[in-house]
Amino acid sequence: MIKVIFISALLLFTLNARENPFFPSTGEKDILITTNNNGSQTPLKRATIALPTQARVLQKVTIEYKNLDGSVESKSIEVENSVDWHLPIFISQSYSEVPNSAIQVEATAAPVSQKKKIEPEVEKKSVQKETKYENIASISFLKLYSSGKKLKLVTGDEMIRNFLIVNPHKIVIDFKKETDIKSYIYEIPKNIFKEVRIGNHDGYYRVAIELDGLYRYDFKKISDGYLIELK
Repeated sequence: MIKVIFISALLLFTLNARENPFFPSTGEKDILITTNNNGSQTPLKRATIALPTQARVLQKVTIEYKNLDGSVESKSIEVENSVDWHLPIFISQSYSEVPNSAIQVEATAAPVSQKKKIEPEVEKKSVQKETKYENIASISFLKLYSSGKKLKLVTGDEMIRNFLIVNPHKIVIDFKKETDIKSYIYEIPKNIFKEVRIGNHDGYYRVAIELDGLYRYDFKKISDGYLIELK
């Protein structure tokens, strides 16, 4: 009989035991668990992201990070700024001093008897910088000048058509003219307009301008020829 009572008491004691005796009996699920892994990762100094050639607007920046308990979360910020895909995006982390412009200073009222001298504002005239063009290709009746994303084609010949082809990305322009010119190839290093090819056809000559990436373009008539502006 005593043996039966002892076994029954042992069973009751086992039923009341908690699954993990190292946690308190209440609020066990509310306690965050941290990992004991050694965080030996190198401190972040700078990371670089190269954009694809078709990138034009940076809409959002998302950072994914690991918490102390090993879980992974992310945070995002809306940006909506134009970008130049030629330039990389940098991610860095550093301690910096608060700029003076960010320090708020409490203003105090001046004495009534004190009058502030108001100086007339001098109107600042905005000086428009003149666009500097570089000659990248020339033949007797056509000259090409580039400046950033602009390309000026100086010629008196009539443009028949212009269009865009891919693989590689090129702008093709046909000009009306009877000529017997030979074919020309101009390679322009470190330029958005990386190569210019000029060739003769029946009743017209063709200018093919290879670009360094993917672009849309505007084409318009100007006083001394035509202007291409990439977008």
